[in-house]
Amino acid sequence: MPSECERFWERESYAVVGHGAKRAFPKITYNALKKRGKTVYAVDPGAETVEGDQAWADFAALPAKVDAAVLELPKEETADWVAKAADAGITEIWLHQMTDTPEALAAAKERGLNVVTGHCAVMYNEPGLSMHAPHRWIWKLLGKY
Repeated sequence: MPSECERFWERESYAVVGHGAKRAFPKITYNALKKRGKTVYAVDPGAETVEGDQAWADFAALPAKVDAAVLELPKEETADWVAKAADAGITEIWLHQMTDTPEALAAAKERGLNVVTGHCAVMYNEPGLSMHAPHRWIWKLLGKY
């Protein structure tokens, strides 16, 4: 039976949110979703393009509603983006490890969002051999995957 983390990646469309002017955009997650055939939009308020694709300033600018959002931002921006996701009708959120805050988690709970937190998105999104494979194997062994 798939874990909550594995089920998150079963959706068809995603917004991957970063802020490239302050922290590297999460290109590995973005590209892994594209490789898996998902509809994926790069949301970066300070960029015009990401990986050669159009970047969008926020959820409201996207050409279509998405099923889920991956937030990998500077920690101080996470709570605001959780609220923006809720306002856009996105109920499935992945907060990349070490980017959650008590305020972000409270905002998600208050808005009734389903949140995955405390995990690296790449570990679940980059199948096969990669630098994340040993980490994935250890977490499976420990029952944390």
